Amino acid sequence: MKRKLLNSLVLAAFAAPGVVMAADAPAAPAAPAAPTLSAVLDASGVTVTGDIDLSYSKLSGKGTFAGVAGSPGPAGINDRVFDYVPNSFTTQAIDVAVSKLPAEGYGGSVELTMGKDASTIASAGTSLGSTQTFDITQGFIQYATGNWTTMVGKFNTLAGAEVIKASGNTNFSRSILFGYAIPFTHTGVRTTYKASDAVSVMAGLDNGWDSTVDVNAQKTIELGAALNPTKAFALTAAYYSGAEAGKGTGTRSLFDLVGTFTVSDSLNFVLNYDNGSQDDALVVGSKAKWDGFAAYANYQINDPWRVSVRLEDFKDTDGYRTGVIQTWKEGTVTVGYAASKSTELRAEVRKDTSDVASFAFSDGTPRKAQNSLALEAVYKF
Repeated sequence: MKRKLLNSLVLAAFAAPGVVMAADAPAAPAAPAAPTLSAVLDASGVTVTGDIDLSYSKLSGKGTFAGVAGSPGPAGINDRVFDYVPNSFTTQAIDVAVSKLPAEGYGGSVELTMGKDASTIASAGTSLGSTQTFDITQGFIQYATGNWTTMVGKFNTLAGAEVIKASGNTNFSRSILFGYAIPFTHTGVRTTYKASDAVSVMAGLDNGWDSTVDVNAQKTIELGAALNPTKAFALTAAYYSGAEAGKGTGTRSLFDLVGTFTVSDSLNFVLNYDNGSQDDALVVGSKAKWDGFAAYANYQINDPWRVSVRLEDFKDTDGYRTGVIQTWKEGTVTVGYAASKSTELRAEVRKDTSDVASFAFSDGTPRKAQNSLALEAVYKF
Protein backbone atom coordinates (compact mmCIF):
# COMPACT_ATOMS: atom_id res chain seq x y z
CA MET A 1 0.00 0.00 0.00
CA LYS A 2 2.78 2.41 0.92
CA ARG A 3 4.68 1.43 -2.26
CA LYS A 4 1.64 2.14 -4.44
CA LEU A 5 1.18 5.54 -2.76
CA LEU A 6 4.87 6.42 -3.29
CA ASN A 7 4.71 5.52 -6.98
CA SER A 8 1.60 7.63 -7.45
CA LEU A 9 3.28 10.65 -5.85
CA VAL A 10 6.34 10.30 -8.12
CA LEU A 11 4.21 10.13 -11.26
CA ALA A 12 2.15 13.10 -10.17
CA ALA A 13 5.28 15.17 -9.56
CA PHE A 14 6.60 14.58 -13.08
CA ALA A 15 3.20 15.21 -14.63
CA ALA A 16 2.66 18.47 -12.75
CA PRO A 17 2.51 21.74 -14.73
CA GLY A 18 5.89 23.42 -15.28
CA VAL A 19 7.84 20.16 -14.98
CA VAL A 20 9.21 18.90 -18.32
CA MET A 21 11.23 15.77 -18.90
CA ALA A 22 14.55 16.37 -20.63
CA ALA A 23 13.61 13.87 -23.30
CA ASP A 24 10.49 15.91 -24.11
CA ALA A 25 12.30 19.31 -24.48
CA PRO A 26 11.58 20.98 -27.86
CA ALA A 27 14.46 20.89 -30.34
CA ALA A 28 16.25 24.15 -31.16
CA PRO A 29 15.00 25.63 -34.45
CA ALA A 30 17.23 24.73 -37.43
CA ALA A 31 19.23 27.55 -38.96
CA PRO A 32 17.79 28.59 -42.31
CA ALA A 33 19.68 27.12 -45.27
CA ALA A 34 21.87 29.60 -47.15
CA PRO A 35 20.58 30.26 -50.69
CA THR A 36 22.56 28.61 -53.46
CA LEU A 37 24.35 30.67 -56.09
CA SER A 38 21.95 29.29 -58.67
CA ALA A 39 18.94 30.45 -56.65
CA VAL A 40 20.45 33.92 -56.19
CA LEU A 41 21.13 34.25 -59.93
CA ASP A 42 17.64 33.01 -60.83
CA ALA A 43 16.05 35.48 -58.45
CA SER A 44 18.09 38.35 -59.87
CA GLY A 45 17.49 37.42 -63.52
CA VAL A 46 21.20 36.90 -64.18
CA THR A 47 22.29 33.89 -66.24
CA VAL A 48 25.78 32.41 -66.46
CA THR A 49 26.35 30.08 -69.41
CA GLY A 50 29.31 28.81 -71.34
CA ASP A 51 31.32 26.11 -73.08
CA ILE A 52 34.54 24.24 -72.46
CA ASP A 53 35.89 23.05 -75.83
CA LEU A 54 38.85 20.65 -75.93
CA SER A 55 40.19 18.92 -79.03
CA TYR A 56 42.82 16.84 -80.75
CA SER A 57 43.26 17.35 -84.49
CA LYS A 58 45.58 15.86 -87.08
CA LEU A 59 46.04 17.48 -90.50
CA SER A 60 47.88 15.87 -93.39
CA GLY A 61 49.13 19.32 -94.43
CA LYS A 62 50.63 22.25 -92.52
CA GLY A 63 47.32 24.04 -91.99
CA THR A 64 48.30 26.95 -94.24
CA PHE A 65 48.02 27.94 -97.87
CA ALA A 66 51.10 27.86 -100.07
CA GLY A 67 52.06 30.75 -102.29
CA VAL A 68 50.52 30.15 -105.72
CA ALA A 69 51.79 31.86 -108.87
CA GLY A 70 49.30 34.43 -110.14
CA SER A 71 47.52 34.72 -106.77
CA PRO A 72 47.80 37.87 -104.65
CA GLY A 73 48.34 36.48 -101.19
CA PRO A 74 51.59 35.50 -99.46
CA ALA A 75 52.11 31.95 -98.24
CA GLY A 76 51.15 31.22 -94.66
CA ILE A 77 47.48 32.20 -94.47
CA ASN A 78 45.62 29.62 -92.34
CA ASP A 79 43.56 27.19 -94.41
CA ARG A 80 41.26 26.33 -91.49
CA VAL A 81 39.34 28.58 -89.08
CA PHE A 82 40.25 27.29 -85.59
CA ASP A 83 41.79 23.83 -86.14
CA TYR A 84 44.84 24.89 -88.15
CA VAL A 85 47.57 23.36 -85.94
CA PRO A 86 48.68 20.20 -87.81
CA ASN A 87 49.00 17.83 -84.83
CA SER A 88 47.95 19.08 -81.42
CA PHE A 89 45.89 18.68 -78.29
CA THR A 90 44.26 22.09 -77.91
CA THR A 91 42.14 24.05 -75.46
CA GLN A 92 40.09 25.60 -78.23
CA ALA A 93 37.97 27.79 -75.99
CA ILE A 94 36.59 28.36 -72.52
CA ASP A 95 33.59 30.55 -73.18
CA VAL A 96 31.70 32.31 -70.36
CA ALA A 97 28.71 34.62 -70.82
CA VAL A 98 27.09 36.60 -68.00
CA SER A 99 23.78 38.15 -69.01
CA LYS A 100 20.73 39.91 -67.68
CA LEU A 101 18.36 40.51 -70.56
CA PRO A 102 14.82 41.21 -69.31
CA ALA A 103 11.89 41.28 -71.71
CA GLU A 104 11.26 44.89 -70.66
CA GLY A 105 13.77 47.57 -69.72
CA TYR A 106 17.54 47.70 -69.60
CA GLY A 107 19.89 44.73 -69.54
CA GLY A 108 23.30 43.67 -70.71
CA SER A 109 25.61 40.80 -71.58
CA VAL A 110 29.34 40.11 -71.50
CA GLU A 111 30.87 37.07 -73.20
CA LEU A 112 34.54 36.17 -72.76
CA THR A 113 36.51 33.65 -74.81
CA MET A 114 39.72 32.16 -73.44
CA GLY A 115 41.86 29.72 -75.40
CA LYS A 116 43.29 29.26 -78.88
CA ASP A 117 40.12 30.43 -80.67
CA ALA A 118 40.55 33.93 -79.24
CA SER A 119 43.44 34.61 -81.62
CA THR A 120 41.16 34.05 -84.62
CA ILE A 121 38.04 35.96 -83.56
CA ALA A 122 39.74 38.97 -81.92
CA SER A 123 38.63 42.23 -83.52
CA ALA A 124 40.91 44.79 -85.09
CA GLY A 125 42.05 47.12 -82.36
CA THR A 126 42.26 44.29 -79.82
CA SER A 127 44.08 41.57 -81.77
CA LEU A 128 47.53 40.57 -80.52
CA GLY A 129 48.11 37.97 -83.22
CA SER A 130 48.48 34.18 -83.00
CA THR A 131 49.57 34.25 -79.34
CA GLN A 132 46.32 35.86 -78.11
CA THR A 133 44.36 33.65 -75.70
CA PHE A 134 41.67 36.08 -74.43
CA ASP A 135 38.92 38.00 -76.19
CA ILE A 136 35.85 40.01 -75.17
CA THR A 137 33.66 38.39 -77.80
CA GLN A 138 30.47 40.26 -76.91
CA GLY A 139 29.75 43.15 -74.59
CA PHE A 140 26.57 45.15 -75.03
CA ILE A 141 23.81 47.05 -73.26
CA GLN A 142 20.26 46.27 -74.31
CA TYR A 143 16.94 48.07 -73.99
CA ALA A 144 13.69 46.22 -74.70
CA THR A 145 10.18 47.60 -74.85
CA GLY A 146 7.21 45.87 -76.43
CA ASN A 147 8.26 44.36 -79.76
CA TRP A 148 11.43 46.47 -80.00
CA THR A 149 14.93 45.56 -78.76
CA THR A 150 18.03 47.73 -79.20
CA MET A 151 21.62 46.66 -78.50
CA VAL A 152 24.63 48.97 -78.23
CA GLY A 153 28.17 47.58 -78.02
CA LYS A 154 29.89 44.54 -79.50
CA PHE A 155 27.80 41.59 -80.71
CA ASN A 156 27.86 38.56 -83.03
CA THR A 157 27.18 38.93 -86.74
CA LEU A 158 23.77 38.26 -88.26
CA ALA A 159 25.37 36.27 -91.09
CA GLY A 160 26.10 32.57 -91.31
CA ALA A 161 24.74 29.14 -90.40
CA GLU A 162 27.43 28.55 -87.76
CA VAL A 163 28.46 30.39 -84.60
CA ILE A 164 31.58 30.97 -82.52
CA LYS A 165 30.51 28.78 -79.56
CA ALA A 166 31.20 25.08 -80.15
CA SER A 167 27.94 23.85 -78.62
CA GLY A 168 25.96 25.85 -81.20
CA ASN A 169 27.39 23.85 -84.12
CA THR A 170 26.93 20.29 -85.32
CA ASN A 171 30.52 19.84 -86.58
CA PHE A 172 33.87 20.29 -84.85
CA SER A 173 35.64 22.21 -87.63
CA ARG A 174 34.01 25.41 -88.84
CA SER A 175 32.87 25.84 -92.40
CA ILE A 176 34.80 27.65 -95.11
CA LEU A 177 32.00 30.21 -95.25
CA PHE A 178 32.18 30.85 -91.50
CA GLY A 179 35.87 31.73 -91.66
CA TYR A 180 36.38 33.25 -95.11
CA ALA A 181 33.06 34.60 -96.42
CA ILE A 182 31.56 36.47 -93.44
CA PRO A 183 32.58 38.51 -90.37
CA PHE A 184 32.56 37.21 -86.78
CA THR A 185 31.41 40.27 -84.80
CA HIS A 186 30.46 43.94 -85.08
CA THR A 187 30.63 46.97 -82.80
CA GLY A 188 27.81 49.46 -83.10
CA VAL A 189 24.05 49.57 -82.63
CA ARG A 190 21.38 47.05 -83.71
CA THR A 191 17.59 47.29 -83.41
CA THR A 192 15.25 44.31 -83.77
CA TYR A 193 11.50 44.53 -84.34
CA LYS A 194 9.48 41.37 -83.69
CA ALA A 195 6.49 41.76 -85.98
CA SER A 196 5.05 38.39 -84.92
CA ASP A 197 6.17 35.02 -83.61
CA ALA A 198 7.10 34.16 -87.20
CA VAL A 199 8.72 37.40 -88.41
CA SER A 200 11.55 39.58 -87.04
CA VAL A 201 13.50 42.30 -88.83
CA MET A 202 16.82 43.88 -87.85
CA ALA A 203 18.73 47.02 -88.78
CA GLY A 204 21.99 48.44 -87.48
CA LEU A 205 25.00 50.69 -87.95
CA ASP A 206 28.47 49.26 -87.24
CA ASN A 207 32.14 50.15 -87.31
CA GLY A 208 32.58 47.45 -89.93
CA TRP A 209 33.75 43.85 -90.01
CA ASP A 210 35.49 42.58 -86.86
CA SER A 211 36.55 46.04 -85.73
CA THR A 212 36.08 47.63 -82.33
CA VAL A 213 37.19 51.01 -83.69
CA ASP A 214 36.30 52.52 -87.06
CA VAL A 215 39.65 53.14 -88.74
CA ASN A 216 38.10 54.91 -91.75
CA ALA A 217 35.46 56.97 -89.86
CA GLN A 218 32.75 55.50 -92.09
CA LYS A 219 30.00 53.11 -91.04
CA THR A 220 28.64 49.80 -92.29
CA ILE A 221 24.90 49.23 -92.45
CA GLU A 222 23.39 45.89 -91.53
CA LEU A 223 19.92 44.64 -92.44
CA GLY A 224 18.42 41.31 -91.46
CA ALA A 225 15.24 39.27 -91.37
CA ALA A 226 14.26 36.04 -89.63
CA LEU A 227 11.20 34.17 -90.92
CA ASN A 228 9.74 31.05 -89.34
CA PRO A 229 6.37 30.55 -91.02
CA THR A 230 6.05 26.86 -90.10
CA LYS A 231 7.70 24.34 -87.81
CA ALA A 232 9.23 22.72 -90.88
CA PHE A 233 10.91 25.79 -92.37
CA ALA A 234 12.97 28.77 -91.20
CA LEU A 235 14.81 31.40 -93.23
CA THR A 236 17.29 34.11 -92.21
CA ALA A 237 18.76 36.76 -94.46
CA ALA A 238 21.45 39.36 -93.78
CA TYR A 239 22.94 42.18 -95.81
CA TYR A 240 26.02 44.28 -94.98
CA SER A 241 27.44 47.23 -96.91
CA GLY A 242 30.03 49.81 -95.92
CA ALA A 243 33.53 51.14 -96.39
CA GLU A 244 36.34 48.70 -95.59
CA ALA A 245 40.05 48.93 -96.22
CA GLY A 246 41.60 47.05 -99.11
CA LYS A 247 44.43 48.68 -101.03
CA GLY A 248 42.18 51.70 -100.86
CA THR A 249 38.99 52.28 -98.90
CA GLY A 250 36.11 50.86 -100.92
CA THR A 251 32.66 49.45 -100.32
CA ARG A 252 32.46 45.90 -98.99
CA SER A 253 29.12 44.16 -99.43
CA LEU A 254 27.78 40.81 -98.28
CA PHE A 255 24.51 38.97 -98.82
CA ASP A 256 23.92 35.92 -96.61
CA LEU A 257 21.01 33.47 -96.72
CA VAL A 258 20.34 30.48 -94.43
CA GLY A 259 17.42 28.08 -94.82
CA THR A 260 16.57 25.31 -92.35
CA PHE A 261 14.26 22.45 -93.37
CA THR A 262 13.01 20.22 -90.54
CA VAL A 263 11.78 16.87 -91.81
CA SER A 264 11.21 15.32 -88.39
CA ASP A 265 12.40 15.58 -84.79
CA SER A 266 15.47 13.55 -85.80
CA LEU A 267 16.30 14.91 -89.28
CA ASN A 268 16.92 18.40 -90.66
CA PHE A 269 18.75 20.02 -93.57
CA VAL A 270 20.46 23.44 -93.69
CA LEU A 271 21.52 25.45 -96.74
CA ASN A 272 23.76 28.53 -96.53
CA TYR A 273 24.65 30.88 -99.40
CA ASP A 274 27.05 33.84 -99.28
CA ASN A 275 27.98 36.42 -101.90
CA GLY A 276 30.53 39.12 -101.12
CA SER A 277 32.56 41.82 -102.85
CA GLN A 278 35.18 44.46 -102.02
CA ASP A 279 35.93 47.60 -104.03
CA ASP A 280 39.53 48.84 -104.21
CA ALA A 281 40.55 45.40 -103.01
CA LEU A 282 43.90 44.42 -104.51
CA VAL A 283 44.61 47.63 -106.39
CA VAL A 284 42.70 50.91 -106.34
CA GLY A 285 39.87 50.65 -108.84
CA SER A 286 39.67 46.84 -108.72
CA LYS A 287 36.79 44.79 -107.35
CA ALA A 288 37.22 41.41 -105.66
CA LYS A 289 34.39 38.89 -105.43
CA TRP A 290 33.71 35.71 -103.49
CA ASP A 291 30.73 33.40 -103.08
CA GLY A 292 29.90 29.95 -101.78
CA PHE A 293 27.38 27.33 -100.72
CA ALA A 294 27.28 25.07 -97.68
CA ALA A 295 24.81 22.21 -97.20
CA TYR A 296 24.23 20.27 -93.96
CA ALA A 297 22.34 17.10 -93.11
CA ASN A 298 21.84 16.41 -89.38
CA TYR A 299 20.39 13.11 -88.16
CA GLN A 300 19.71 12.02 -84.57
CA ILE A 301 20.30 8.26 -84.70
CA ASN A 302 19.01 7.60 -81.18
CA ASP A 303 19.12 9.24 -77.76
CA PRO A 304 22.92 9.64 -77.36
CA TRP A 305 24.13 9.27 -80.97
CA ARG A 306 23.91 11.68 -83.92
CA VAL A 307 25.68 12.33 -87.22
CA SER A 308 26.20 15.53 -89.22
CA VAL A 309 27.39 15.80 -92.83
CA ARG A 310 28.56 19.07 -94.42
CA LEU A 311 29.48 19.81 -98.05
CA GLU A 312 30.86 23.15 -99.30
CA ASP A 313 31.92 24.93 -102.45
CA PHE A 314 33.67 28.33 -102.12
CA LYS A 315 34.96 30.46 -105.00
CA ASP A 316 37.60 33.04 -104.12
CA THR A 317 37.48 34.54 -107.60
CA ASP A 318 40.24 37.09 -107.04
CA GLY A 319 42.09 35.49 -104.13
CA TYR A 320 41.08 38.31 -101.80
CA ARG A 321 39.77 36.18 -98.90
CA THR A 322 42.26 33.28 -98.89
CA GLY A 323 45.22 34.76 -100.76
CA VAL A 324 44.72 32.17 -103.52
CA ILE A 325 42.60 32.39 -106.68
CA GLN A 326 40.82 29.09 -106.25
CA THR A 327 37.65 27.05 -105.98
CA TRP A 328 37.88 25.40 -102.56
CA LYS A 329 35.63 22.51 -101.60
CA GLU A 330 35.29 20.41 -98.48
CA GLY A 331 33.32 17.46 -97.13
CA THR A 332 32.97 16.72 -93.40
CA VAL A 333 31.38 13.89 -91.41
CA THR A 334 30.99 14.34 -87.64
CA VAL A 335 29.64 11.75 -85.21
CA GLY A 336 28.46 13.00 -81.82
CA TYR A 337 27.87 11.04 -78.60
CA ALA A 338 26.02 12.76 -75.76
CA ALA A 339 27.86 11.37 -72.74
CA SER A 340 25.56 13.40 -70.46
CA LYS A 341 23.01 16.17 -70.73
CA SER A 342 25.80 18.75 -70.78
CA THR A 343 28.69 16.83 -72.40
CA GLU A 344 29.20 15.73 -76.00
CA LEU A 345 32.10 13.80 -77.50
CA ARG A 346 32.69 14.21 -81.22
CA ALA A 347 34.79 12.43 -83.85
CA GLU A 348 35.27 14.00 -87.28
CA VAL A 349 36.87 13.29 -90.65
CA ARG A 350 37.23 15.99 -93.30
CA LYS A 351 38.66 16.34 -96.79
CA ASP A 352 39.51 19.68 -98.42
CA THR A 353 40.26 20.04 -102.13
CA SER A 354 41.18 22.94 -104.41
CA ASP A 355 41.45 23.34 -108.17
CA VAL A 356 45.05 24.53 -107.66
CA ALA A 357 47.87 23.20 -105.48
CA SER A 358 47.13 25.57 -102.60
CA PHE A 359 47.62 23.44 -99.47
CA ALA A 360 51.12 23.65 -97.96
CA PHE A 361 52.80 20.42 -96.81
CA SER A 362 55.85 19.95 -94.61
CA ASP A 363 57.90 18.43 -97.45
CA GLY A 364 57.66 21.74 -99.32
CA THR A 365 55.43 20.42 -102.10
CA PRO A 366 51.95 21.99 -102.17
CA ARG A 367 49.00 19.77 -103.00
CA LYS A 368 45.43 20.08 -104.18
CA ALA A 369 43.99 18.15 -101.22
CA GLN A 370 44.30 17.97 -97.44
CA ASN A 371 42.76 15.44 -95.03
CA SER A 372 42.08 15.75 -91.33
CA LEU A 373 40.93 13.72 -88.34
CA ALA A 374 39.72 15.28 -85.10
CA LEU A 375 38.36 14.39 -81.67
CA GLU A 376 36.50 16.92 -79.53
CA ALA A 377 34.92 17.14 -76.09
CA VAL A 378 32.40 19.93 -75.41
CA TYR A 379 30.98 20.66 -71.95
CA LYS A 380 28.10 23.11 -71.85
CA PHE A 381 26.99 24.85 -68.66
